[in-house]
Amino acid sequence: MKRIVKWLLAAVLAAAAVLQFFNPALTNPPVAPGEDLMASNAPPAEVAALLHNACYDCHSYTTQWPWYSHLAPVSWFVTSHVNDAREAMNFSVWPHDDAYKVGKRWSKISRRVKDGSMPLASYTWMHPASRLTPEQRKLLSDWTTKEAEKLQ
Repeated sequence: MKRIVKWLLAAVLAAAAVLQFFNPALTNPPVAPGEDLMASNAPPAEVAALLHNACYDCHSYTTQWPWYSHLAPVSWFVTSHVNDAREAMNFSVWPHDDAYKVGKRWSKISRRVKDGSMPLASYTWMHPASRLTPEQRKLLSDWTTKEAEKLQ
């Protein structure tokens, strides 16, 4: 029995080692000057801090890749999650010249923060600084709602 357990453990460790050669690229494309949300008409400092702490790691090209994002198979999940988040909303390619689009984005942020679906619980579990208190959720939601209303 001990021999089987040893072989099984060795096989699992070998498989884990081989998986490390199949990690996806952890990319942070360059942010074009003037494209990021904070480049012009930046939110108030407190709102900007909330966005950076709770949103930017997934929804921008300035992702801080944590240590576990370098380990397969977790790396596949993290990379897929960040790519999906960037596709849904990316603060690094903010449409400064399209008021309608910006208004829609602010409305979406407001809804997601207010209903608690953002930031994701799976993210806040590993990143305590991204957890929003009820007061912070209200501040962010109220501010984004006001910004959306200005543009629609």
